[in-house]
Amino acid sequence: MYLPLMSTLSLPTPPDLTITPRDRRFGREAPTPRLWHGGRVEATAIYNALSATFPAGEAFFVESVRKFRDGAPPRLAEEIKAFTTQEVVHSREHDAFNKRAAEAGYDLSQLEARVEGRLAMTRSRPPIASLAVTMALEHFTAILAHQLLANPRHLAGADRETADLWRWHACEEVEHKGVAYDTWLHATRAWTRWKRWKVKAKLMLIVTRNFVVDRTRGAIALMRQDGVTGIPALSRDPPCSFQLPQWQAGPGSSPG
Repeated sequence: MYLPLMSTLSLPTPPDLTITPRDRRFGREAPTPRLWHGGRVEATAIYNALSATFPAGEAFFVESVRKFRDGAPPRLAEEIKAFTTQEVVHSREHDAFNKRAAEAGYDLSQLEARVEGRLAMTRSRPPIASLAVTMALEHFTAILAHQLLANPRHLAGADRETADLWRWHACEEVEHKGVAYDTWLHATRAWTRWKRWKVKAKLMLIVTRNFVVDRTRGAIALMRQDGVTGIPALSRDPPCSFQLPQWQAGPGSSPG
């Protein structure tokens, strides 16, 4: 049995949307060029830095959303199942891509360690915190995915197989962008609208700041591995007054 949603709460995902997992495999037939993005150091570094986040990050998303599947309305439960299936395949394909980047000579270990550090901090909080972070990150990545698909110039000149990987991933990110948010709405259905908005807004600021700082640092580190110098080091985080919300036990603080 599941608790019905509040009468004032409706899920924003279109009712006719179908989330379809696509078990695709990329780049298995031939080595990926080191500078796969048209020979451009900076473009390759930006995408590689982003890909370094995906194996652990996607696994975190799956873990965070799946905890709230029990007790969800049947349609949402099915969307969570499809979402997690898509994310598992994304994690697998980017893990394979990252291994090819390592074979081409890149060291992604420091980038991956920073991701694990961010996730460990989030996991130390109640499950609803992980769901909220997932909701914010899914929204952010859907914005990037839409931009990538809307403007072909972003992957112009890139290795075809690798470009196909990014387009496939972007398509599925747009397709399932509402699942984490719908899950959040259900999990926090007993919260006031003000509390929900306050947490969403604050987390989106934190996620945006951390995403930009960490991905920029990672891209610069990878560019240095290609001999690009003269870029100031981001040795410390820039000043930031954001504080993570104080998570308290109560409605929505645990699965169901």
